[in-house]
Amino acid sequence: MPSQSRVLKIARNVLLILAALVAAFFLLVVPWFFTAMITHNQFHYPDLNDGQTPKSYNLDFRWIEFTSPDGIHLKGWYIPAEGTALGTIVYCHGLNRTRIEMLPDAVFGHSLGYNGVLFDLRHQGRSGGTITTLGYQERLDVEGAVRYALEQQQAARPVVVWGVSMGASSALMAAAESPDISAVISDSSFDSMMGTMRHHLKLFLHLPGFPIAYEVAYWTAWRGNFHPADFDLVKATERIGDRPILFVAVEGDRRMPPSIARNLYAHAQSPLKKIVVLPGHRHGEGFNQAREPYEKAVTDFLASLPTGK
Repeated sequence: MPSQSRVLKIARNVLLILAALVAAFFLLVVPWFFTAMITHNQFHYPDLNDGQTPKSYNLDFRWIEFTSPDGIHLKGWYIPAEGTALGTIVYCHGLNRTRIEMLPDAVFGHSLGYNGVLFDLRHQGRSGGTITTLGYQERLDVEGAVRYALEQQQAARPVVVWGVSMGASSALMAAAESPDISAVISDSSFDSMMGTMRHHLKLFLHLPGFPIAYEVAYWTAWRGNFHPADFDLVKATERIGDRPILFVAVEGDRRMPPSIARNLYAHAQSPLKKIVVLPGHRHGEGFNQAREPYEKAVTDFLASLPTGK
């Protein structure tokens, strides 16, 4: 029979191996799983408008195709305004969504006299691309949509980019780089990549931010060919300068609480910046849950924009 010391030694080694396996699971497998879910998952969140087109709302439209500055093939719809357009709105959907999410918003924008561009961001819907980056590389898709509207459709200025969640983050990043974007409607954007990783891990899994959130952020950025520090919406908002931004938040949104919108608003430089916090509790659902105050905020914001710029 083995001695007691030998049994203890074997037990200790077994526990060390188990501890190493548990550590590897939480420090390697879990972060890599979350990274893969973010970057390569193509789950489509069900939408009440699935299967519909602008024609379902009696709007004329045409299918369009264009490429992002980095060569990603993108598809969507162009909805011309009736008569002389007051400007053009580019609509940007959220994660695991498609252009369908923004269809009700575009119907409203059309009623105000604006052309509309709805499209699927990369790796979503009918568009090409092999990876999702939560808005960083998607900013190039927004820039491509703006360029398409101005160059191929000769669309009227001002060009407003209206985005929700990931689409809002894409819109802010794009506006920080493209002077062709005259204004932004930022609905439920986050403030930084690292910050949103930490917040979501704590909110949904009750896990500390370090080290898993840092690993997920860095691996996501590595797959997307950028650095997490580059994905900073506060800095992007500052770079937009004096161009107007409307920040929208939902009071009970636990994922992107109103404090984020207020922080971004504080860093915006435009004298025409606005913020509205809507009643409700679901992330990115302000337009559906509080339609009347949302539409009023957008109407007032668009009316304050300089024309033709």
